[in-house]
Amino acid sequence: MRLLHTMIRVGDLDRSIRFYTEVLGMRLLRRKDYPEGDFTLAFVGYGEESEQAVIELTWNWGVTHYEQGNGFGHLAVEVDDVYQAVERIRAQGGKIVREAGPMNAGSTLIAFVEDPDGYLIELLGPRHG
Repeated sequence: MRLLHTMIRVGDLDRSIRFYTEVLGMRLLRRKDYPEGDFTLAFVGYGEESEQAVIELTWNWGVTHYEQGNGFGHLAVEVDDVYQAVERIRAQGGKIVREAGPMNAGSTLIAFVEDPDGYLIELLGPRHG
């Protein structure tokens, strides 16, 4: 078994694709409209779906906003340098909601960025050991 993807609902698919590709550096892997169901799916990731988990962006036609609720936490992305990633994301117009620094009660470097729909993405420095 392996994890294939995580699905999140988005209110503006093109805006979300721009964020995940231009700000976070992922690639658009595939996109398909489903007219009979009134929705579009787009898959983004850093590598091929056959090799790693990706994110499925689901746009239900006519829906522009979702309530986040309190069950979902965040997506996590490993970066080479958390401080540099924060500056690059900020320069691309990304919203940083927690600056780079050590996590609470630990030494792992982290930061948080928010996507256009309010989903949190944790940036983690490389794990050693």
